[in-house]
Amino acid sequence: MSAILATLEATLAPQAGPWRRAWLRLRRRRAAMIGLAVVLIFVVLALFAPAIAPQDPIATSWSAIRKAPSAQHWFGTDEIGRDVLSRVIWGTRASLLAGVVSVSISLLLGVPIGLAAGFLGGFVDALISRITDAFLACPFLILAIALAAFLGPSLTNAMIAIGVSATPIFVRLTRAQVLNVKVEDYIEAARAVGNSPLRIALRHILPNITAPLIVQSTLAIAAAVIAEASLSFLGLGQQPPAPSWGSMLNTAKDFVDNSPWMAISPGAAIFLLVLSFNLLGDGLRDALDPHQR
Repeated sequence: MSAILATLEATLAPQAGPWRRAWLRLRRRRAAMIGLAVVLIFVVLALFAPAIAPQDPIATSWSAIRKAPSAQHWFGTDEIGRDVLSRVIWGTRASLLAGVVSVSISLLLGVPIGLAAGFLGGFVDALISRITDAFLACPFLILAIALAAFLGPSLTNAMIAIGVSATPIFVRLTRAQVLNVKVEDYIEAARAVGNSPLRIALRHILPNITAPLIVQSTLAIAAAVIAEASLSFLGLGQQPPAPSWGSMLNTAKDFVDNSPWMAISPGAAIFLLVLSFNLLGDGLRDALDPHQR
C-alpha cells in the first residue's frame, strides 16, 4: 500500500502547484515530519495549558518542597513545592510566544529593508549593507542581552530585543535573494510592459523569495527560543512567579546535586523544541528547493 501511495504521489506531483509539491517532498522526509509532530505537540500544550496542566503552576506547598517524581507529581516539585510538570507546560507558552513574536518582528523590519537595499541598489544598498554589517559584527545573543537590559526585564521587552537583534540576518538574506531574482527574464518583462518599480518589487520579486524566508524563519524561531531561555535565566525575560524554562533552570542550578529533576525537565523541553524546529527547518530547506525532484 505504501508503495502504491508513493507512486501516486510521484505521478501527481508534477501536476500539482509548487506548494503542493513542496508538501509532498516534505512528507518524504521522516526527520522533518517528526520535528513537525513535536512542534505541534508543544503548540497544543501552549494553547491548552489550563486544561492540560495537572496543577496550578504558581501554587506553593511547604509540605512538598523538592519532592522527587511520583504519581502525584510526575516531574517532581521545586524549591517551594510547585509542580514542575505544570510549570513546564505553562512555560511552553512563553517560549513559543517569544519565538513566534520575535521572528515576526524580525520579518516586519528586515524584509522591507532588505527588499529596498537589493532592489534600489546604489547608495541605499551601500548604506543599509554597512549598517547591517555593523550589527552582525556583534554576536546575536550579546546584542539581545544588551537591548533587554536597556529596555528592562519583562517578556515583552525580551521579545523586542530578540526580534531587533535577529533583524540583520533577514536584511542580509532578503537583499541577497532580491539581487538574484531581479535579473531574471520575467522581471525584465514586467519592466518592459510598464509595471511600476513598487509593483515589480511587491508582486513579482517578493513572492519569489518567500521560500528561503520561510526556512530562515523556522530556524530563527529555534534560536529565539534559546535566546528567551537565556534572557530568563539571567532575569531579563519572563519574571517570577510566571513559569519560564529559563528561569526554572536558573532556580534549579542551586539544587542540581540533590534535586536534578528540577533542571532535567525544562532543559529537556528546550532541547526537544529547538531540535524539532531545526529538523523542520532542514526539511523545509530541501522541500522548498526548486531544483528538487
